[in-house]
Amino acid sequence: MAGFTTRPEIRGTFGMVTSTHWIASAVGMAILEKGGNAFDAAVATGFVLQVVEPHLNGPAGDLPVLFHSARDGKPGVLCAQGVAPAAATIEAMKAQGIEGLIPGSGLLATVVPGAFDGWLLLLRDHGSMELSEVLEPAIGYLSDGHPMLASVAGAIAGLERFFTAQWPSSHAVWCPDGTAPEPLSLFRNPDLAATYRRLVEAAEGDTREARIDAARAAWRDGFVADAIADYLGDAKVMDVTGERHGALLNRADLAGWEASYEAPASVEYHGWTICKTGPWGQGPVLLQALQILKNFDLSAMDPLGEEFAHTVIEAIKLAWADREAYYGDPDHYDIPLETLLSDRYGRERAALISQDASQEQRPGRIPGHEALADAAIARAARRMDVMEDPATGEPTMAHLTDTRGDTVHLDIVDRWGNMVSATPSGGWLQSSPVVPGLGFPLNSRAQMFWLDAGLPSSLTPGARPRTTLTPSIAYGPNGEVLSFGTPGGDQQDQWQLVWFLRFVHHGFDLQQGIDAPLFHSQHFQASFYPREAKPGTMMIEATIGPVVVEALKARGHDVVVAEANSVGRLTAALRHEDGLMQAAATPRLMQAYAIGR
Repeated sequence: MAGFTTRPEIRGTFGMVTSTHWIASAVGMAILEKGGNAFDAAVATGFVLQVVEPHLNGPAGDLPVLFHSARDGKPGVLCAQGVAPAAATIEAMKAQGIEGLIPGSGLLATVVPGAFDGWLLLLRDHGSMELSEVLEPAIGYLSDGHPMLASVAGAIAGLERFFTAQWPSSHAVWCPDGTAPEPLSLFRNPDLAATYRRLVEAAEGDTREARIDAARAAWRDGFVADAIADYLGDAKVMDVTGERHGALLNRADLAGWEASYEAPASVEYHGWTICKTGPWGQGPVLLQALQILKNFDLSAMDPLGEEFAHTVIEAIKLAWADREAYYGDPDHYDIPLETLLSDRYGRERAALISQDASQEQRPGRIPGHEALADAAIARAARRMDVMEDPATGEPTMAHLTDTRGDTVHLDIVDRWGNMVSATPSGGWLQSSPVVPGLGFPLNSRAQMFWLDAGLPSSLTPGARPRTTLTPSIAYGPNGEVLSFGTPGGDQQDQWQLVWFLRFVHHGFDLQQGIDAPLFHSQHFQASFYPREAKPGTMMIEATIGPVVVEALKARGHDVVVAEANSVGRLTAALRHEDGLMQAAATPRLMQAYAIGR
């Protein structure tokens, strides 16, 4: 299906890099040009994204990766989602006066940092370059400076007074001249540059793999762990509760955790095999939505029409209701994922979709798990209308600034056929104070846990918080391999779903689908503080047109019309069996870029 696009669709045979910042994409492409593979390029790109988008991700954040290895010919998942500290119990939170939600800022919500170890594990096992080579671009931008995005400058400006009064270590890093930096001014972070140089110096050993593991040890059980533990030993800082709290994380937690690999969850859909993380991320909701939607003739629907939007939104409501009832760390909880992803369950859920918009939270009632469905409905009811103007992004610090944090994404394919889809997040500058001397903040991911006992997402020592981070790899009927994803919290899999459906059913190219009007639901329980639910509400870009908006309202949807080109930050890369490649990036926010040849 041909159509106008804001940018050309990048095509070639050598390699493709697409990410949410043009500098990071250029760095990834430079690594491919130097002979590195997609994994080397992903690691270099990921570290630069931490530098240029520090309000969206950092080295102490989280990292899920979906990848296709040309060597093995199959997909894999790298899980660099840090776990809850050993002391992080529901009782410990209540002892600190936290009875409802875990605060989305400060130190109390800190879990084990995951991103740094995850990137290095990926480099060790699948890359070909030295740590010094892939870290060189990030160190250069930290030392010599990079043009600060207006969004980063705005986030810092909104928190400048708070940093001065409450988080002085953050003020020292983000306001180095005593005041917030100007948009597009040259910004440096010498403390983080020094941290990375020390990690490179620590990378000693007889083999490349041993050298990388030595750097991992310096982070997990060396000078980085020392600095974090020393700071957390007596630090108590202001958070969203308006009170000062310390961290439950300690040095033993840091030393006892490593990133790991696992097999992806997957379903078949119209000749495609779509692979996602397990239920410790929200990835399976996209798979559930596809299992529901395969019972409808989407190909016969106008991809920009109200019937398509209504049907997809209703499927999203059902899948995300199950997310809230049943998802969590399968290493700690009994997650009925096989049932949730089955064809039979998808048909049963599809039968619930009518011509009218549902206003109810309707998780499925899976035998033996009915209490979880009841608990999810009750939680959503408690969180309805908790704010007049609730934030829909991540992380939430709305009491201090109207800046919304988020996430980053990258998709990379090389000439050998390796592909990487990664959605780094966490470690946001506006959600946690900088660790003195290291140049980066910790994370606040424990806010994803509930303080109600007996749930798959209850706070549990050693468990992974159920995140919204969800990269994608898909295999096509003609030998294609597709990598795609987006930042956006609860919206990530919604925007990916809409894009993928138009790609499969209506022949949209990568860029055309990215440029097309996007929509999402706000009906279900949100994942971030203050965890609101807005029954029946959906958001759609104004470019869909007033006729579609009015038709959706007539079906009972509470439609919020977003400004044109303001929803979604998708990127995607595709490799055909014959070696031809394509890549695309969103024009929204005017910073994502696809590069290739």
